[in-house]
Amino acid sequence: MPVPFVPDDFEPPRGLAAPEFVLEPLGPQHNESDYPAWSSSIAHIRATPGYADSKWPREMTLDENLADLERHARDFESRKGFTYTVLDRQGGEVIGCVYIYPPREGEPGDAAVHSWVTADRAALDEPLWRTVSAWLRDAWPFREPVYAARPGPG
Repeated sequence: MPVPFVPDDFEPPRGLAAPEFVLEPLGPQHNESDYPAWSSSIAHIRATPGYADSKWPREMTLDENLADLERHARDFESRKGFTYTVLDRQGGEVIGCVYIYPPREGEPGDAAVHSWVTADRAALDEPLWRTVSAWLRDAWPFREPVYAARPGPG
């Protein structure tokens, strides 16, 4: 029997508030804001640490994106993986995403974590990484999450 990604008695956080952004579970309700966020920043996302070998982002229609968001919401509810949208604290628009999933076969760690922010919010990449890294340490049951480091400011 496969080991569950998170313990049965663990309640995944329903969000996180930071000074510059808010995280909440990603779902189909974010489609209209999520789609333009990532599709306007494909080159930037591909250059983000952790995405060098990724097949995503790739061109998709709005309907294909909706299906992807529905899959992420199902994964969250079934505790197979946890995707959070990153929302601007001021206007509430999607400015990024955080993915927490089991590592692929042969990969190190007990969680594979990736995040991105839109090209116009590139300065938030490092603060998001720091905030999520602390959150993983303090609020999640993982011992060895793998999350590509970001260069510090300066």
